[in-house]
Amino acid sequence: MKLKTVALVGKPNVGKSTLFNKLAREKISIIEDTPGVTRDRIYREVDYLDYKFNLIDTGGIDKSDGDFNDLIEIQVNIAITEADVIVFIVDSKEAISENDKYLANILHKSGKRVIVAFNKIDNKESLVHKFDYYELGFSEYIEISAEHSVGITELLDMIVKDFPKYEKEDDDNRIKISLIGRPNVGKSSLVNSILGSDKLIVSDVAGTTRDAVDTVFRYNESEFVIIDTAGMRKRGKIYENIEKYSLLRSLKAIDRSDICLLVIDYLDGIKEHDKHIAGIALEKGKGLIIVVNKFDNGSEKEKNDFIKLIRSEFQFIPYVNIVFVSALYKKRIHLIMPEVLKVYENINRRIQTSVLNEVINDAYNLKLPPSYKGKRLKIYYVVEDDIRPPKFTFYVNNKNLVHFSYYRYLENKLRENIELEGTPIILKFKNRRDYDN
Repeated sequence: MKLKTVALVGKPNVGKSTLFNKLAREKISIIEDTPGVTRDRIYREVDYLDYKFNLIDTGGIDKSDGDFNDLIEIQVNIAITEADVIVFIVDSKEAISENDKYLANILHKSGKRVIVAFNKIDNKESLVHKFDYYELGFSEYIEISAEHSVGITELLDMIVKDFPKYEKEDDDNRIKISLIGRPNVGKSSLVNSILGSDKLIVSDVAGTTRDAVDTVFRYNESEFVIIDTAGMRKRGKIYENIEKYSLLRSLKAIDRSDICLLVIDYLDGIKEHDKHIAGIALEKGKGLIIVVNKFDNGSEKEKNDFIKLIRSEFQFIPYVNIVFVSALYKKRIHLIMPEVLKVYENINRRIQTSVLNEVINDAYNLKLPPSYKGKRLKIYYVVEDDIRPPKFTFYVNNKNLVHFSYYRYLENKLRENIELEGTPIILKFKNRRDYDN
């Protein structure tokens, strides 16, 4: 199901990032240790009771002079456009500023539901200017302290009060493929090439695709759904050039997909934002294929050099295969769907417990984990708990002895011995005594 989106806005230094981290506290991922992927986090998927929603952080709006402040305002406007609910964070210890009034005016014009959150409520002095903020004309207010976890549950209750409860969509068994990537890398052209018809508008202007477009097609007598990534739905080319916020359009497509095709522009090269988008798909446990588009007349050497570059830049996903295509000239398009079928099989792969334990025992005996204060990790056995993606639970003597490097070693050994190309895998560790009790 399509998740609702919540944006946090406010002037600088009102505690947006602190609140963002507090609301997203349940989201913990191994990706946090992957350099270059999750820095400058601007969104999170938040789980609360029976609800899920996307949370957007924004920079503080400051109307003082400076191009950087103008860019922040553009980003905030994009976030407001994408949001279903906006949390307007203010500091009631301070009098209303021109920045507060300016932002309030933007929010009123948006027509979106707005919750005004008085942050940093630590004592009576914190509310000295509280009632002044009622002049801004909003109808929902709440007192919180993000730093001290005061009012957070109440704020979450307010946010989700009109949201539908989250229900995983299991009715449609068709494989869903989303095309994700930066603006103007040729996603729509690639969709047309895969479908063999011009069903989508193709333009040289970044951001032409304004809404998610789902198309059903048949391949090898089976039905598939291909999802072209949604656009910003905001007028003005300048909005389309804020690459960070194309994460939002990718996020919506990734949510509903089984397999993601990360489209990279060969002519434009690899950008940091490409890695951010790949990180989203990885976090959400989706199958992933890197598709290098606009490789129209390149040589084998140029192809191999670009593969080396991809492997260097995407070190956190060495298991993802790469396909070179030209959507313009419809070259090598036939290589995509066999890869999709292979990755779909792998994200659903179930492994016999005996095979799984044989692989892990061999890996353990080949390289013992490092000892810490005279103690060493022991692995008693491992089981596969779930699929999409494959999830493995290791029962051990002390899960705190699992070093990140050994986690990676075990993951690599699983991949060396079991067909898991294109899919992330999740390794969890539990103390056996906890299980036995």
